Amino acid sequence: MIYKIYPALLFLFLSFGTDSKNTFEIDKTATKNIAKVEKLSIDAKVESVYSSLNANNFKLPEMKSFSEALKGFYLLKEKGLVRKDILTLVDFSLSSNAKRLWVIDLATNTILFHSLVAHGRNTGEEFASAFSNANSSFKSSLGFYSTGEVYQGKHGLSLRLDGLEKGVNDHARERAVVIHGANYVSESFIRNNKRLGRSQGCPALPVEITASIIQIIKDKSCLYIYHPSRGFAMEQLIS
Repeated sequence: MIYKIYPALLFLFLSFGTDSKNTFEIDKTATKNIAKVEKLSIDAKVESVYSSLNANNFKLPEMKSFSEALKGFYLLKEKGLVRKDILTLVDFSLSSNAKRLWVIDLATNTILFHSLVAHGRNTGEEFASAFSNANSSFKSSLGFYSTGEVYQGKHGLSLRLDGLEKGVNDHARERAVVIHGANYVSESFIRNNKRLGRSQGCPALPVEITASIIQIIKDKSCLYIYHPSRGFAMEQLIS
């Protein structure tokens, strides 16, 4: 009797195994298709936001840097790591003689500020090229930040920053990398020195607009510092 049962069991086993393999392959394909659709959806959303930006008489940021910044903003907002619909983008691929910081209100798709911004003294001369997360490096750090609290420091009104990427900028607070005003961030400094002044690693701003920018971006808004030398690596975001 046993010899009659074995073939039936073998048939059932093989049938189950084939179905499981096919199901697994279908699941893999479905997952890839879902990921592809999600990527197309987010890319389309980014393009829609970019095309509808109210420049407010300012120059628009490049699509490449804006796209990375906005995708990161969406993820950080979903995780609860940023709360405000304000995105600050710094594009360190640009000359320090150019305005390379944008503050964007995503609730109204309006650019609120377009400003000069300094990089660290050991990050480069006119152009930013070397970055660090280390104390006393006097270099800028790239990546995503959440803005913190306002305080009065040696540079006057200042804003603390919390780096959200491990190994990239997560030492920002202990390094005292903050937003503050500096008189070396000005058109007059550029005229006299052929380049903007440099900080000890802080994204320093023109004195005359620092307070206004800080009041808008303080308390858990998103700051993204972009440079093309580094790939877009959202998996490094601190959860």
